[in-house]
Amino acid sequence: MKPVSKNILITGVSTGIGYGATKHFIGRGYTVFGSVRTQTDADRLQAEFGDTFVPLLFDVTDAEAVSAAVRLLTERLAGSGLGGLINNAGIAIGGPLQYQPMATIRQHFNVNVLGLLQVTQAFLPLLGARENHPVQPGRIQNISSVNGQIAIPFMGAYVGSKHAVEGLTHSLRRELILFGIKVILVGPGAVKTPIWGKGTDISPYANTAYYPAMQWFLKQVEASENRGLSIDYLGERIVDIHETARPSVRYALVPSKLTSWILPRLLPAQTLDWLLGRVSGLRQPT
Repeated sequence: MKPVSKNILITGVSTGIGYGATKHFIGRGYTVFGSVRTQTDADRLQAEFGDTFVPLLFDVTDAEAVSAAVRLLTERLAGSGLGGLINNAGIAIGGPLQYQPMATIRQHFNVNVLGLLQVTQAFLPLLGARENHPVQPGRIQNISSVNGQIAIPFMGAYVGSKHAVEGLTHSLRRELILFGIKVILVGPGAVKTPIWGKGTDISPYANTAYYPAMQWFLKQVEASENRGLSIDYLGERIVDIHETARPSVRYALVPSKLTSWILPRLLPAQTLDWLLGRVSGLRQPT
């Protein structure tokens, strides 16, 4: 039997879920190659994690930088291949779709969808999508969100990008059966991570009719961060999923699972619309 590679590539490791996954993979004896966008982050993480962490300086939307990282890893791994790819890098910027700048909406799809696919295409040969691969096929985990299946107001660009990730992942999983590469969706719910705090400035919409409801939304974001899952918990679960012999096609890692995941998917869409409108103020005046 071919050996199993203990080399893992994770995108977006400077903070949040990517950082948590890096920490726990290294804790279980893996070497992690982690993408960061600044040398400062590379130096910080290298000092913290030591020789079992190798920083890769690239933005997932930068094709040239991604290709350079592939060349570096191909040489560094000397034929041993990657055991896993965790597509984690992503952005989330709130705003009503009526007014959110198209540049911001495109950025969501460029990073969360096209960047994810660009990285996947580039590293698939190292994961085993080639002839005579020297180790067992690697695995891919695409980090989606509960919002990959449940749409919430004022996060339409993010929701749309995660819906796209879900569909893309299902197709990719079926295609890569050819090489024995498993592709898994991981859909976190509320997480104590900076991604939300970075994108919750509602001041550009102060003069719109949406502003009162957006104030409610911002309070919900803050409450979600407070009760969210820790990045340590998420990181450990991602490693567990990687090591599971027969993984599910999708994992929902959600606090308050009944109210945050099960019921919203069981309720009729119009009922959920009514409930959200009632609590948020997104209702037509009578």
